[in-house]
Parts: sequence; structure tokens; C-alpha cells
Amino acid sequence: MLTSKNVDFITLIKVRGKYMIWLMIFMGIISILYYFKIITFSIPWLPVSVIGTAVAFYVGFKNNQAYDRMWEARKIWGGIINDSRSWGMLVDGFITSKFTNDKKNESELNNIKKRLIYRHIAWLYAHRSQLLVPTTWENRNHTNSKVNSSDYQRKKFGVGLVDDEVTRTELKLFLPETEHDRLVSNVNTATQIINEQSRDLTKLRDQDIIDDFRHMEMEQLLINFYTLQGKNERIKKFPLPRQFAHMSQIFVAIFILLLPFSMIPELLKLGEWALWISIPLCALIGWVYVMMEVVGENTANPFQGLIYDIPMMALCRTIEIDLREMLGEKELPPSVNTKNGVLM
Repeated sequence: MLTSKNVDFITLIKVRGKYMIWLMIFMGIISILYYFKIITFSIPWLPVSVIGTAVAFYVGFKNNQAYDRMWEARKIWGGIINDSRSWGMLVDGFITSKFTNDKKNESELNNIKKRLIYRHIAWLYAHRSQLLVPTTWENRNHTNSKVNSSDYQRKKFGVGLVDDEVTRTELKLFLPETEHDRLVSNVNTATQIINEQSRDLTKLRDQDIIDDFRHMEMEQLLINFYTLQGKNERIKKFPLPRQFAHMSQIFVAIFILLLPFSMIPELLKLGEWALWISIPLCALIGWVYVMMEVVGENTANPFQGLIYDIPMMALCRTIEIDLREMLGEKELPPSVNTKNGVLM
């Protein structure tokens, strides 16, 4: 997630300057062809302006839908944060020897609490890892630019953004040794971790460590985690309909292709000196449309491992710190902070 108030000019040029270069070359070629009378026809400005207006509305609609997808993803992760804190609170308050004749000492109760909370933290990292698995429509699979590549962004803006090394480490730390290999080998590890939590609660109920009411309350939270996980998976696995996404790219390309054949002849009527104005002016107009399209396309996929993502690593770390503090732990991992204007 970009966190800086403004995108500095140098970063903008590095990331998006290639579009302006291509447009300058294209507009320059068309201008030269007009200047030497190789091309003599022109397209009236009125139909081109109508197309430009229609394209702007269409791209605006796409960007609105893309923003809705990103904001929904952030709200879902907000729900995960809230319910995770509730889970830690219930584990801390509900796991007692109040209902059992076989009284547990404080150390045994703390081990149960730690197991339930650590397993939940493992679910967070497993869920994050599964959301970063690339799909066929995401931009990280179709970029040739080093600056836009996921590997470059992972190295520049922090570890764990794309590769799975953080998740592998965290799962070994938070899952019991008797469960780790079995749970990780599943197709959907996150789903099976929540199911393992439910099985654990059932055993605790059988031992009368929790009563029926507390069992039901904690099971309801597990259901909530499934609901939130499913919502994230829906966004991940169902793209912005490609008929909308792809057609907007075609419409922008059509407008940019027609633009110089209408604007350059009009500007050349002012004199030969207008040739030098027409090239950057046409390129700038085209760049604005390209950037509207690019911003919407990057925003539509909030879990693709690029700098525009929901900062899942920071959110997971925030929950981890909160839950481990509930256990009374003092040696906590550092918070994930903004690096080079990006929060992972």
C-alpha cells in the first residue's frame, strides 16, 4: 500500500515514465509525417472528442468498481483484526478450571491458551500466503518492467511481500510439531487450521474446561473467520469482469490512436512552430488516459503482491503482537513500518 502523501516525480518517472516515452515516439512520428506532407488527411475533432468523453466515462466506471474491490478487501481485513482480538480475549477469559473436577494448574491452562492463540496466528499467515498465489489475470504475471516486477518490489520495500519464506517460518513457529506437516500438506491450509481449532475446542468441552455456552461462542468466532476468509477468496478468485477490464484498454488505445490525426493538423494551422507543441501536448493527453486505465487495473486486484496491495503483512503482524501481549509475552516481533513510502 502506498503511504506517502504524494508520489514524487522521480518515482513516477521510474514506474510510469515508459508510457510517456512510447507516446512521445508515436506522436513524434505522426507529427513528422504531417510536417513533410506524407500524411495530409485529418479527422474532425468533434468525433474524436466524443470518443474521448465516452472512454473517460467508461474508464471512470471501471475505476469505481476497482476501488470498491480494494476497499471491500480492506474492510474484510479490518474484520479479521477485530475478530482476532475477540478470539484472544475469549481464549484468555474462557479457558479456566471452573467447570471441571480435574483442576488444571496455571501452567497447563496457559499452555492451552498459547496453543489456541498461536494456531490462530498461523492461520493468519497461511491465509495471507494463499491470497498471494498469482492468478492468470493479475498484473504481476504480465509485467516485463523490472520496477513493476514483484521480485523487485519485495526486495526494495521489505521481505515477505511475495515469496513464502515468512509464512514458512511463522507456521513452524506457531503450529505444534504434531500438526505442522499434516496441516501444511493440505490444499487449503488456512481452512484446515480453523477446523483444527474446532476439534481442539471439542476436546476442551469434553474435558469440561469450557461449558456449552463458551464452546458455542468460540465456535461462532471460528465461523466468522471462515466467512471472512471466504470473502477474501472471492475477491482473489473472481476478477473484475474481463469484458469490462479488457475493453477499457482497447477503448483507450483507440482514442490515443485517433488523437494525433485530429489534434496535430489543427495545431499545425498555427504555424510550423506548433509542431514542437503538438508532440508533448498529444503525448500528455494520451498519458492521462493511460494512467487512468493503469490505476484502475492495479487497484482491482488487492492481493497480487505489488505495492498497491492491502498491507497484509503489517496487519498480520499487528494481530500477532496484540495476541501475544494477551499471553503476557514480552519478547515481541517489531511492527511492520512504511519503507520507501510503501507499507507491505
